[in-house]
Amino acid sequence: MKEGTGAAPRQLVTFKTGEYSFGIDVLEVQEVLRHQHMTPVPLATSEVRGLINLRGHIVTAVGMRERLGLDSALDVREQMNLIVSLKDGAASLVVDSVGDVITLEPERYRPRPSTLAAPLREMVTGVYQLDKGLLLHIDAEAACKVCEEEVRG
Repeated sequence: MKEGTGAAPRQLVTFKTGEYSFGIDVLEVQEVLRHQHMTPVPLATSEVRGLINLRGHIVTAVGMRERLGLDSALDVREQMNLIVSLKDGAASLVVDSVGDVITLEPERYRPRPSTLAAPLREMVTGVYQLDKGLLLHIDAEAACKVCEEEVRG
């Protein structure tokens, strides 16, 4: 998605995982929850942290640390669940912390750098220049897409 001149400001929910600062469109976020009990999924990839019962709806929880190949969090109870709307329902992104909703002007937007390594390259749609660093704008669908690995017997 390209940002053009004359485009309206974009509102993003900010969050952190490891050293990375991310933003996701506010309209893609259903809610933010503290640590939730997760039911493990046998034979799932390491990115799938488990399943959450969200008021009668079963939601897959995808660990952003695992998705990015980072070390596990010291205390998973401090992590947050960012419930996002997808084409096929909802999913949870398990992140280190959730920040504020910020409004960013299109002039601060830059296209995704071609040098980003996978899996960031798959998730990041562009970069916003902030006063204190960069904010990686991610696509919820791509962030929740987990790799399919062969089942180990």
